[in-house]
Amino acid sequence: MGVGNAVETAPLRLGVSDGLFQRGGLTVELVELGDDDPIEALLDHEVDVTFASDVTLFHAAAEGTKITLQGEAYVAGTGSMALVTLPDSPYTEPSLLPAPRIAVPEPNGIGALTTRSVLGAAGVDPESITFEVIPFDGMIDALRDGHVDAAWLTEPHLTSAQKTYGARVLAHCAHGATADFPMSAYATTEAFGTANPNTLSLFRGLLAEAQQEGADDGAVRRALPRLTDVDGVTASLVSLGTYPQVVHAERLQRVADLMHSSGQLPKRLDVGALVPKEELP
Repeated sequence: MGVGNAVETAPLRLGVSDGLFQRGGLTVELVELGDDDPIEALLDHEVDVTFASDVTLFHAAAEGTKITLQGEAYVAGTGSMALVTLPDSPYTEPSLLPAPRIAVPEPNGIGALTTRSVLGAAGVDPESITFEVIPFDGMIDALRDGHVDAAWLTEPHLTSAQKTYGARVLAHCAHGATADFPMSAYATTEAFGTANPNTLSLFRGLLAEAQQEGADDGAVRRALPRLTDVDGVTASLVSLGTYPQVVHAERLQRVADLMHSSGQLPKRLDVGALVPKEELP
C-alpha cells in the first residue's frame, strides 16, 4: 500500500497501526512513497494500491492508464490548504500582482489547479500565473530569496510554516469553487482489481471503518506524532478536512471538470467509469 501526505492518510495509517485491517483478515504493508510517482509505483508493481492526489489519478486515467478508485482519502476543509507569503512580503492581497510567481510541489497538480481557481476569482488572469516546481521543504527559502511571490501549502506544511516562520495566508484555497474540494484517493490498476476482487472488496470495507475513525479530530491529532514525523504542537494545530467512507463519483467529478475547464484535461473525464460498479449508488 503506497502512502503519502501524513494528514491525508492518517486514518489508514491509524487503522494499520491499531490492527483494524489485521483483525479484519487483511495484511497491509505501508510503503512510504515520498517524492516517488505513485502511478509509476503502481505500474511497476512496487505497490498494489496507492495513495495519490485526485489530479494525479485523473491525469493518468485521461492518458490511458487503466485504474480503479478503491476509496477516497481526503476532502479539504477550511484552512487546510492556502497560498502563503512571509510576514514582510508586500504581496498582501490576491489581486495585487497581475502575474504572480507561485511555488507548487508538482507541475499541473492540485496546487496549480486550485491556485488558478482562487486567483482567477480574485481577478488575476490564470494564464499570467507562473508556477515554480519546488518541494514543500524548499518553499520558505524560495519565498525568502524572492524566487517566488507566494507558496501553495497543505497541512501539515501549512501549520509548520505559520508556526516556525510566521507565514501569512494570502488566500485560502479551499474556498469558492474549491470549497470542500476532494484532494486524494486510493487506487489500483484495473488488472489488479480484476484479479483480486475479494481482496479489494475487503479492503474497501475496512478502509471505510478506518475513515470513520477519522471523523474524530482528536484521535487523528493524537495519532499523527506516533505515526509520522509531525510534532505534537503542529499536530494539535493543523486544520483538518474530512475522510470520506465511500467513493462519491459526483463529488470527484468536480475535480475532473475543473481540470477540463482549466485546460488540464483535453476532454471531459467520466469519473464514474473509474469506480468499481458495486461502489456506485
